[in-house]
Amino acid sequence: QAQLEESGGGLVQAGGSLRLSCVASRRTYATGWFRQAPGKEREFVATIIWSGESIYYADSVKGRFIISRDNAKNTVYLQMNSLKPEDTAVYHCATRPWSGLQGLTAAEYDNWGQGTQVTVSS
Repeated sequence: QAQLEESGGGLVQAGGSLRLSCVASRRTYATGWFRQAPGKEREFVATIIWSGESIYYADSVKGRFIISRDNAKNTVYLQMNSLKPEDTAVYHCATRPWSGLQGLTAAEYDNWGQGTQVTVSS
């Protein structure tokens, strides 16, 4: 399996922006971003397949977050704009093989990164 490394997290004020990066050691079929806040379950954020043609977002981030990928760099980005305090969480990227599914659930992913902390202050 590809090794995954997230970066780009940090502390930002509400309304600000951050860009997360997920670098893989080799190309993967699809990459998703999930987040987990303290005391809460892991939550789907966004996913993209290698061609960039299939992209899905959680309703809570639609219109604010943008997922993209650079296959030459084996990197997937998550541009997060108009951040809100409720976006505070550890953000993980994960990869999955082709399954015919959309990649909206954590169970579809078999490879996870360590995560990067995003904290949005009010």
